[in-house]
Amino acid sequence: MSVIQKIRDKYAVMIVVVICLAIVSFLLQDAFFGKSSLTRRSTSVGKVNGEDLDLSDYQRRIQDAENNARQQMPNIDEQTRQYIREQVWNQFLNEKIMQAQYEKLGIVVTEAEVVDQIRGKNPNPVVVQQFTRDGQFDRNALQQAISQAGSNPQVREGFHQLESYIAKYQEQLKYTTLVKQGVYYPKWLAKQQQDDNSQTATVSYVSVPYATIGDSTIKITDAELNRFIQDHKQLFKVEESRKVEYVSFDAIPSAADSAAAISQIVAMKAELDTTKDVAGFINRNSDIKYFDGYISKNESKIPMKDSIVNLPVGEIFGPYYDNNLIVYAKMVDRKNMPDSVKVRHILIASGAQGGIPDSIAKKRADSIEVAVKGGADFKALVAQYSDDPGSKQTGGEYDLTPSSQFVPEFKAFAFDGTKGQIKTVKTQFGYHVMQIMDQKNIGPAVKVAYLGKSVDASKETNNAAFGAASDFAGKARSQAAFEKTVQEGKLNKRIADNVRPMDFVVPGVGQARELVRWAYEAKKGDVSNVFTFDDKYVVGVLTSTREEGTAPLDDVRPQVEAEVKKHKKAEQIIAKLQTPASLDAAAKTTNQPVLKAEGVSFGTPFIASLGFEPRVAGAAFNKKWGTSAVSAPIEGNAGVYVIKVDSFAPSTQPAQDIASQQAAYEQGVKSMLDQQLFEVLKKKSDVKDTRGKFF
Repeated sequence: MSVIQKIRDKYAVMIVVVICLAIVSFLLQDAFFGKSSLTRRSTSVGKVNGEDLDLSDYQRRIQDAENNARQQMPNIDEQTRQYIREQVWNQFLNEKIMQAQYEKLGIVVTEAEVVDQIRGKNPNPVVVQQFTRDGQFDRNALQQAISQAGSNPQVREGFHQLESYIAKYQEQLKYTTLVKQGVYYPKWLAKQQQDDNSQTATVSYVSVPYATIGDSTIKITDAELNRFIQDHKQLFKVEESRKVEYVSFDAIPSAADSAAAISQIVAMKAELDTTKDVAGFINRNSDIKYFDGYISKNESKIPMKDSIVNLPVGEIFGPYYDNNLIVYAKMVDRKNMPDSVKVRHILIASGAQGGIPDSIAKKRADSIEVAVKGGADFKALVAQYSDDPGSKQTGGEYDLTPSSQFVPEFKAFAFDGTKGQIKTVKTQFGYHVMQIMDQKNIGPAVKVAYLGKSVDASKETNNAAFGAASDFAGKARSQAAFEKTVQEGKLNKRIADNVRPMDFVVPGVGQARELVRWAYEAKKGDVSNVFTFDDKYVVGVLTSTREEGTAPLDDVRPQVEAEVKKHKKAEQIIAKLQTPASLDAAAKTTNQPVLKAEGVSFGTPFIASLGFEPRVAGAAFNKKWGTSAVSAPIEGNAGVYVIKVDSFAPSTQPAQDIASQQAAYEQGVKSMLDQQLFEVLKKKSDVKDTRGKFF
């Protein structure tokens, strides 16, 4: 007890302090490291008017879009992926921006409206399109599909997607209808436009081209150029971008690398000659996978076509070059077959891909086959029973060529069967009740196996290219040193201009996301380390950074200098002309002839003898001058003008009816709204794109 009492007496204050610190630490821990902590890294890839798009949500949306795209093209390249990322981003912007507009205006779409859009007297255009048969909306097919939704999960999911789409469609339709109803072209304005265009003018003029004053005589300062940019900001609005100059050291296969690849493939030819399992051998050893199908001679687009398609079965041709490959071609088989086939089918889904039990599917398919052979309406059966959404809109029809990507059993019947034949075919997707509708251009087709080996840069070649890039990077540690090293080595410097934050591909390099990310983390003048991109080693220097807003002078100097010089020349010419009493006086002062322009119209800024000169066209109809006075000097696009109207004449174009003119104008504006309305709303919204931090 005495020990405990001693601790209490001696260390009480210290213990209280420690406990307090522990409590404070516990409280601060959540603030700094918890879900809403101050130091937690943000996972937002962007914001619209303060609403976040989370990284995980963005990635999920991208994955869903890529999965949908793979239904059309199994192999998605990087360019397609980049397109999908931008499409998903724009969909998110559209959702947030338009939803805010709908809420602000109180626009809602009720469940009853959606049901009416599907089942009502006037179905939504999307529904009409989905259930149109032989050019007519088939309400019976719609009712059959609705009845199937209760027992068929695929049909039910399809209707859920349709309902969601229609709800969004109706929201947008209501919004755009409200906006379009606000478009109005006043009658008085239409009448004024008619009056303005009711006559044309014949004009005499003196033109003093800006080219009469040499550019070298005009002195300008950066302050004047920057002032011009600030006065015309709308002309110089730019998005965020970077400019990177780079040198690429390519690991190009050497002669020794090519010889090694040839030696390797020649050694395998003997087995290709004798093997019974050609497909297995090719798939194990070739960079060109075995295609177990036929290609018609007419459709074939292979290199060395004439030599290959005429080979006897079992013979080999090669080796030959096909881009970066060395190839042997072996004729596996040849036969006569059509080069195109039209078939139609009804799929009864079963098996691992989904659908009903196999035994039930088989009985249903057999019954449908009997019905078709008995003369039943094939298209009606497709609408009622087929589980293939990809062909329902075409009555189950597909057009095939020998190279079309379809399951083997489906293709085999289509090309080996005869026109008009009906048969039930089993595939991994279920049972297909198929009918061959047409076969065209029956002729020779070939099945060829390709043993191909890519000619790749060897380790030594790669090391040499990487060594050259590393040596360059070691010498070029500043922008000035970069330029000097390029010149001394007589290297080919390339420029990647206007690199955007979410670019994945750099021209001349290919997929180069790491280089883009570096460009947005580096400072102007920084030189990168060596980047490795496939067979390229790249060293870059960041030569320009441009933020969103108004373009800096360095980026637009030539354009701005031309405009400022033109304005200064105009000031000199106008000072020389002062206020001429007549055209002859203006001509004498400037040593320029008096010329004539006919058919000048107030509504047409293009004048036949002058080009695009809207100020001159407008001045011709200035009531202050009429036909009696000479105009003041006019600063135009190509020069300074002094004009005098000789006469006015009625326009040869008949005046349009006021009501028709109003309707045409309003319709033109409404048409533009469909394409431009969202872009206008997007510009007025607070959009922050921070995806570049994560990708």
